[in-house]
Amino acid sequence: MIKPALHAAKRSSDGRLLRYLAAGFLLFTLTGAQAQEASVETISRSSSEDEIRQFCTNIADAARDRRYLLQKQELEKLQTDVDERIAKLEERKAEYQDWLQRRNDFMKQAEAGLVDIFKTMKADAAAPQLQEVPPILAAAIIMKLPARQSGLILSEMDPKKAGMIAAIMSSAADPKTSKDPS
Repeated sequence: MIKPALHAAKRSSDGRLLRYLAAGFLLFTLTGAQAQEASVETISRSSSEDEIRQFCTNIADAARDRRYLLQKQELEKLQTDVDERIAKLEERKAEYQDWLQRRNDFMKQAEAGLVDIFKTMKADAAAPQLQEVPPILAAAIIMKLPARQSGLILSEMDPKKAGMIAAIMSSAADPKTSKDPS
């Protein structure tokens, strides 16, 4: 159909027909190509969206499994860190308990010897010396002395120091006070 029109245009004297036919053919060709390109783009866009959706659906389980694996590894690392810290704390607790036991043993021996010393002393001589030791130790010694001697020693002491020692002694006798150091 195009060839006979071209032959007719060549035969025409002014060539206008040929120019019109060429312009029409060009417009027809461009419009068809653009339409094809638009339809190909629409088809490829919808098919690429379908492919993307299908790809995401296919890898969703693998991605979820990988994420869970990473979270599990992180939790295991944190658990290891916590276990290490607990082990260090247990070690330090054992060291502290050992130190405390040695201290308590020493204090019992020292108190037993000190109590015997203060039992033989007169109250006016013992009071100034007990004022110089830590109040807790002084209270422990005075509590182990006979009541009459304890009263005489406290009466010879500075009233503030004697009051502090008496407060320590009363708190030691309080049943609500914990006797377990831990």
